[in-house]
Amino acid sequence: MSVIILGIESSCDDTSAAVFKDDVILSNIVANQEVHKAYGGVVPELASRAHQQNIIPVVEKAIKDAGVEREEIDAVAFTRGPGLMGSLLVGTSFAKGFALANNLPLIEVNHLHAHVLAHFIKEDADDTDQPKFPFLCLLVSGGNSQIIIVRDHLDMEIIGQTIDDAAGEAFDKCAKIMGLPYPGGPLIDKLAKEGDENKFTFSKPKIKDYDYSFSGLKTSVLYFLRDELKKNPDFIEENKADICASLQKTIIDILMDKLEKAAKDTGITQLALAGGVSANSGLRNRLEEVAKKKNWETFIPKFSYTTDNAAMIAINGYHKYLNNEFIGQDAAPFARTEF
Repeated sequence: MSVIILGIESSCDDTSAAVFKDDVILSNIVANQEVHKAYGGVVPELASRAHQQNIIPVVEKAIKDAGVEREEIDAVAFTRGPGLMGSLLVGTSFAKGFALANNLPLIEVNHLHAHVLAHFIKEDADDTDQPKFPFLCLLVSGGNSQIIIVRDHLDMEIIGQTIDDAAGEAFDKCAKIMGLPYPGGPLIDKLAKEGDENKFTFSKPKIKDYDYSFSGLKTSVLYFLRDELKKNPDFIEENKADICASLQKTIIDILMDKLEKAAKDTGITQLALAGGVSANSGLRNRLEEVAKKKNWETFIPKFSYTTDNAAMIAINGYHKYLNNEFIGQDAAPFARTEF
């Protein structure tokens, strides 16, 4: 008998709802929040208010587009954390209310686990393009940079992670230093395609094992631009594409060096990307280039599943449903958590 899961995601500034029938997606609705662009970053209070406005129409449209009735839904999966507390409260409260009103079980989902399981979203029942266990996943987003050994849908181990800033933060903060609008990551990716990635050199951290650090890179870019602007006030404008290309290459070098080391040490040849930064074209291309040389099999999610979305919450919820992992109405969201 099929299982129908309603997934709800509200960890940051995107309100999303999705409906799955087993592991096949029926709908995935995302409402973005444009208000944050004026502030150069996500404003938590504004984000939570927008979630309150969006949550009901988003869920209603997800159910309608899926072509199911409320009575057919078997469980509600929701993002419990990590994320912005105010945003999480909206999604958690709605999920609990919906579950209570419809006598449905609740399934909590770790937002980071969900990014990894985005690789198991099927758009039709015949879709078999999925990594085999165990595989290594490089999870890169605005708040996280991690290398994860994935042994099963619900069995994951972090073997490396950032000790300060994440890769996504490095992109956005360096973009802000350059005077680029928020979010800066996609714009740097676009400009980098027009620049010379070897034009400028930025510092790379020396961190042991598989861990990452990006705070030093941010400082390196800051001081570099400060010194160059003293000599030429138009330096950024005249060299924007080259700066972006050089910066992007440095970030990708840092990410890939550790991933290559992890693959070599573990002997795992199934490699996957996940998280918002996995949409970066330079990172995708580099992974595929290295994969050809090292005979890796790589898996890169569709762009629609790289950023925050409820489809990844629902697929995680499906596997937890099969494992009878439910949670009570006393569940409270958490802003930070261990993996």
